[in-house]
Amino acid sequence: MEIFEQMGEHEHEQLVFWSEPSIGYRGIIAIHDTTLGPALGGTRFWNYASDGDAVVDALRLSRGMTYKAAVTGLNLGGGKSVIIGDNGTKDREMTFRAHGRAVESLGGRYITAEDVGVGVDDMEYVHMETEHVVGLLGKSGDPSPVTAFGVYRGLKACAHERYGADTLDGKHVAVQGVGHVGHHLCSLLHREGARLTVTDIHADRVKRAVADFDAEAVETNEIYGVDADIFAPCALGAVVNDDTLSVLSVDIIGGAANNQLAESRHGAELKERGILYAPDYVINAGGLCNVYGELHGWSAERSRRKAGEIYNTLLRIFDTAQEDGVPTSEAADRLARRRILQSRRLQKSWV
Repeated sequence: MEIFEQMGEHEHEQLVFWSEPSIGYRGIIAIHDTTLGPALGGTRFWNYASDGDAVVDALRLSRGMTYKAAVTGLNLGGGKSVIIGDNGTKDREMTFRAHGRAVESLGGRYITAEDVGVGVDDMEYVHMETEHVVGLLGKSGDPSPVTAFGVYRGLKACAHERYGADTLDGKHVAVQGVGHVGHHLCSLLHREGARLTVTDIHADRVKRAVADFDAEAVETNEIYGVDADIFAPCALGAVVNDDTLSVLSVDIIGGAANNQLAESRHGAELKERGILYAPDYVINAGGLCNVYGELHGWSAERSRRKAGEIYNTLLRIFDTAQEDGVPTSEAADRLARRRILQSRRLQKSWV
């Protein structure tokens, strides 16, 4: 598919390519929609198989950020950036300063933060070149705890919808990915009395979760077949697909990962199978609440409280899905699009 066809498929506004050949920096910034405000979305550092894969990831993730902000009630647009390369490299300053120059070139239309393969120290390098960055040390910092809290509150909403009570005590939760967000989520679940089964591609993370939360560990591909109440994907996306649907045996799916559905049709298949799905960009919006709070000078408690509202947002989505007879993924999209369209009658697109 041609670049402009890819952008037009979901009405993206802008796609920026930036290169610094002398240091090996290759970056892509996608801006989806700025109706509600400047586009905000993290920077992902990943060794993509091809430039085309990197473009697709940036486009999908930026659209998700638009919908995430809209359905969460934040006045932000959606954007995302990716850096192509090995995120395990130790020599990071010039790569992220180059990325900061790319962000600065957009004049505030895009604000960045950390994402997969990127930490708060990297954002300090970005900040050397631009003011359009959040999640800095001494400010909102690492968004992982707030993201995890939002997922936790979202899972309680799912339990309320599915079981009639929002307690997670005694529920069996299979957590895929126990990095920053996943570990914090496990802590909250363990504290409430949930039983945990965990997996991760990094053995040290699994070992820590087993020790801290009395969790059971399984191999990475075995997590899909665990007979649990809840599956919480907290790693990369596309984990709900034709292969995994054939073995998943849970009542609820909700976690911190982005783009959990490999294709939109998988949302309908979950509905048909009676599996309650918490749309990813809704349940994982706590991190966005965290950095939005930094932009507007909120206290940490106010940002956390805003993330806690994910509970009520999901209940509204579940009601809409029931009333309209559509999958929860489609119900979330409808609510997000409705807010964007209504806002266009009130204000100009952000420039």
